[in-house]
Order: sequence, then C-alpha cells, then structure tokens
Amino acid sequence: CNFNRRYAEHAGYFRQDTSFLANTQDTVSTDNPLEFFDTNTGKLLFTTPKDRSYTEFIAESKTHGWPSFRDTEVNWEYVRVLPNGETVSVDGTHLGHNLPDRTGNRYCINIVSVAGNPVEEGSENAEEEEAGRRRELGEFEEMTMSEP
Repeated sequence: CNFNRRYAEHAGYFRQDTSFLANTQDTVSTDNPLEFFDTNTGKLLFTTPKDRSYTEFIAESKTHGWPSFRDTEVNWEYVRVLPNGETVSVDGTHLGHNLPDRTGNRYCINIVSVAGNPVEEGSENAEEEEAGRRRELGEFEEMTMSEP
C-alpha cells in the first residue's frame, strides 16, 4: 500500500483491523505524544496530538476513516503534498491525501504507511536498510514511469 499511488487502505482500517486504538488509548497525551514513522525509511513523519487532545485526534480520525493530522502535526522535513493533494514522504512513500475542511488542511493518512519504527542513525542496519529502500524506490519509479 505504501508504494501504491492509486488505491487507499479502506476507510476505518486503522480502528477495525489493527490494535492501534487499544495500544494507544491509555498512554498518549500532549506530554507523551504519538510518533508515526515512515514504514520504509523509519523517518519521523507525524507527531500527535499537537494543538488538540488525543480524544480530538481520534474523533476526527474515526469521522474521516483514516488517521487525520493537521499542519502542526506534520514533520515538513520529510513530508510533501503534491499539487493533486497526494501526501508522500520525501523518499517516495505514498502516505495518503490532503483533504482540507473548513478548519484547514487535513492529512488523511494510511496507517500501514506510517506504522514504521525509527531507524537509529549509525545503527548497524541503517546503511543496509537505506540501500534496500533505495532499491525498492528505484523499482517503484521504473514501474510508475512505464504506466500509461
């Protein structure tokens, strides 16, 4: 799904088919926010809650069907929004889409694309993981360039 540019995970997947809510509901607060990492690279992409409560984050996410982030929760060092609203990591991972509402930008993100673990700089596997990611990205770019 995270190199898939045509289809999204189904609405509600994060709450129906994962343990996300059960694993986070008792531990998250503004003092102990959730961090979401690129599944392919381990780079930090989103941190929530910021400028709202965990309850508000979950309520909005349930309403729209995907974890929904606001501008202040986006790590702009690693996230980009394409002109068509598609939201991607700087390394090419498809994350979801920006679907603005009356209060501003709302990034509805596929949980499988941000369910990664952080890769620690200088770890034994960091270079190997980066090389593998670059190979996968190259294969992805070749596939998308050949599509009609």
